[in-house]
Amino acid sequence: MSNCGESDLTIGSVGIHSAAGASHSSYGTGALAATQAKIMEREQLAALVHRRQQAGERAVFTNGCFDLLHLGHVRYLQEARALGDFLIVALNSDESVRTLKGPGRPLVPQEERAEILAALACVDYVTIFEEPTACDLVTLLRPAIYVKGGDYAASSTEANPGQPDFSRLPEARIVQTYGGSVRLIPYLAHHSTTELIMAIKRLP
Repeated sequence: MSNCGESDLTIGSVGIHSAAGASHSSYGTGALAATQAKIMEREQLAALVHRRQQAGERAVFTNGCFDLLHLGHVRYLQEARALGDFLIVALNSDESVRTLKGPGRPLVPQEERAEILAALACVDYVTIFEEPTACDLVTLLRPAIYVKGGDYAASSTEANPGQPDFSRLPEARIVQTYGGSVRLIPYLAHHSTTELIMAIKRLP
């Protein structure tokens, strides 16, 4: 009798563990698929964005390198997403990051950077661009709101301090030509990829 009980318990335990394993495996597969589905080529993305815009939704757009994602990035993206109905992140390709940041960057390749961004709940779509600026994407997608960090504001010595520095943000000028708005979101102080790299280099 005791042997039967032990056998039943063992079989039951195996069944429980098997079901739990299957559940975790199913979740992992589904989560990965959902994340990767957010990463799109620009033509596919444009069709989807235009459908949502026709339904009255407001697209928020930002672009950047997002190398070594940190809390400052996450807070920035969360604030950007709150400005509209869905958030598009245009990600600099590896080649364009090297042009902007130098030969030692990016530290994380574009496919991995895209997947990390897509895994964030506040990010709806990610697309990778090769050009020096995101002007072509902005022209194609015509987001209602274009967002960049506060470090792209005009200096206090210029005519319109606090406004976008159009010499460094050609995308902002395009957005304004079709009636969209440009928002600058301050980055979280002392949180940047450069500072993170410097801290790592100082480690013994």
